[in-house]
Amino acid sequence: MKQFALKGNILFTPNKDEIKFFPNAYVICRRDTCCGIYMTLPDELRNINVIDYGDSLIVPGMTDLHIHAPQYSFRGMGMDCELLDWLNKYAFTEEAKYADTDYAARAYGIFADSMKRSATTRAVIFGTVHREATLILMDLMESAGIVSYVGKVNMDRNAPDDLRESSAAETLKFIRDSAQRKYHLTMPIITPRFIPGCSNSLLDELSEIRRAYDLPVQSHLSENPGEVELVKELMPEAEFYGDAYDRYGLFGREAKTVMAHCVYSSDSETKRIRKNGVWVAHCPNSNMNLASGIAPIRKYIDAGIRVGLGSDVAGGQTESIFRAITDAIQVSKLYWRYIDSSAKPLSFAESFYLATKGGGSFFGNAGSFEQGYEFDALVIDDSIIPHPQMLSLPERLERAIYIGLDKNGITAKYVRGKKIYAKITE
Repeated sequence: MKQFALKGNILFTPNKDEIKFFPNAYVICRRDTCCGIYMTLPDELRNINVIDYGDSLIVPGMTDLHIHAPQYSFRGMGMDCELLDWLNKYAFTEEAKYADTDYAARAYGIFADSMKRSATTRAVIFGTVHREATLILMDLMESAGIVSYVGKVNMDRNAPDDLRESSAAETLKFIRDSAQRKYHLTMPIITPRFIPGCSNSLLDELSEIRRAYDLPVQSHLSENPGEVELVKELMPEAEFYGDAYDRYGLFGREAKTVMAHCVYSSDSETKRIRKNGVWVAHCPNSNMNLASGIAPIRKYIDAGIRVGLGSDVAGGQTESIFRAITDAIQVSKLYWRYIDSSAKPLSFAESFYLATKGGGSFFGNAGSFEQGYEFDALVIDDSIIPHPQMLSLPERLERAIYIGLDKNGITAKYVRGKKIYAKITE
């Protein structure tokens, strides 16, 4: 459909402090773009196709700024380990299996189907070091209808032999192969796993490829104390962890960059994050599971740093961004109570903003129903859990998120104006 309207109870956050809501209203999509919200359709739109979702909630689609597709197969396991032990015992063992393209197709098929049915409409995704397997992942994400960046991982040290590469040559082939497939929704992204896994020479090669193809970057930053100390040993010339990336042009500025975690970023690193325009992917579920700590997200928001949410499967046990919203609020309360009493906890509006417009900004104008934004939408039927009181629309939305209605309450899902999922009802 070139132009249509969704009718229902419309909510979105144009800024971090405000939930705008419009009961029984129309949100207009023209081609793939939001063209306004109306309480009553104007004369020029009288004949538009209207999809009426009754009393359901209609909200912007959500962005997962950090998720590992190959780890989806063992989510919910190994949660008694810290990061570096967990990588060696679980993550690397599983990721080695993706050398087998048949296995990769089966595992990634499960992942892509789950993402299609989730609240996520956009995602920034890690694959493995395997070029063919990562191209299979891109094929499946394209078919799922989700807008995504997908990265072939790069490692040449501190990893098992079967996951180490001697150069970035396969990444260059991966980028060229992905261009030939002419994806509409799926894009490559430069993906050094993290500084402990990448030598200076590999970072230099990735930097050259990034510049040649004008690609964004994803990686990890200051997630765990042991990891931060290891970076100091491996690259003592760097001022701090983020500087190790920045020396190779892989930390914002001309390179659009998202860094996951930032739990232990120093003041100097935080200033560089802001100065370079780096996005922070806050992954509270993973940070709890792997005993990494609590990222100072209030500090980052107040400093004007770009922040979104990540599920970080399988450090996080679920791909649910609804869960990420509630976890972000809850850990911010612990940070305020036990670490810094001046760091006000996140409000629900702020955390919902991070999941929608905050993370969506990595993709441009995404995550809002403001005019000119790409039309990504979720339709949520919260009537499946009755309530004895009359609730406001923001209260209904908060309740739906906390109860986790992304599991069985999403009626329909739209990405760039196309319905990619509809719940089958008897």
